[in-house]
Amino acid sequence: MPNEELLEMLIPITLFVVTFLVVWVVVLFRYRAKREIQATYRAAIEQGQELTPELLERLGETQPKNRDLRRGVISLCIGLAFVIFALVLGEQDAVRPMIAVGMFPMLLGAAYLGLWTFSGKDS
Repeated sequence: MPNEELLEMLIPITLFVVTFLVVWVVVLFRYRAKREIQATYRAAIEQGQELTPELLERLGETQPKNRDLRRGVISLCIGLAFVIFALVLGEQDAVRPMIAVGMFPMLLGAAYLGLWTFSGKDS
């Protein structure tokens, strides 16, 4: 019995710890990418090269141009995967909660696709 209580406590704690770690890794990789761009700027300046606006713009582009489109499609597919999984599972008690869970990424995907559509499809 005490092991079951410990397990019931560890499940939500693990969820939050894993979420924190994923966010931390994403932030860490973005920081490293920006630091490498700054090192490139410094090396070019030390070598006496002229930094043209075109070069600075190219070096500053770290995100793909269709970022919102990609995120939107991936989020929609993840949400649809939850819905399809719930329907294939067929367990009446699980269908509604799984569809509800699938709605979150589907709505996020719809929002990203809306941003991509209204931004002129060039960012």
